[in-house]
Amino acid sequence: MTTTHTHYDPLSRALHWLTAVAVIAAFILGPEHFGREMRQGLDPATRIDIVLHESLGVLVMALTLLRLLWVAVRPAQPSFDMPAWMRIASKATQGLLWLMLLAVPVSAILTLGSEGHPLTLLGGIRVNEMPFIAQSVIAEMADWGEMHELLGNAIMWLSGLHAVAAIYHHRVLKDGVLLSMLPPRG
Repeated sequence: MTTTHTHYDPLSRALHWLTAVAVIAAFILGPEHFGREMRQGLDPATRIDIVLHESLGVLVMALTLLRLLWVAVRPAQPSFDMPAWMRIASKATQGLLWLMLLAVPVSAILTLGSEGHPLTLLGGIRVNEMPFIAQSVIAEMADWGEMHELLGNAIMWLSGLHAVAAIYHHRVLKDGVLLSMLPPRG
């Protein structure tokens, strides 16, 4: 049912799971009413949930860019026999996930830059102003905070669909799709 490659390479698996954990943690730590609190004078560096959320967002962006580079040069990925509609649905979901993994952090940076909030990261790293965003046309194109929230919710739903499909492949189809992203048994 599968080609000679039954598993993704170790780096692909590690980057996949690190990204998944970072996305889930960032979502859980996503501060409620962040924009309102900032307008009321809150220094985000005083809130560990904000610092962790923003640090994890930067990590997600870095991991995604690294993954995209690795996809271009990595060893062959596993391939599984499945109906055309399932292959199309799989590729569409994966494509949307890649897009969301980039769009969510970008929307966060656009939010911070357009609203004049600092980016605060672990280690005391802080970017107070982003004039290249604040003074650009893009700052006024949308309510980037609302967009970030919408995209954050969407990536969680899409990730859940991705996980349910992997479990379906494992439990119902028994085709090795889920196992391909886990370490080989030994």
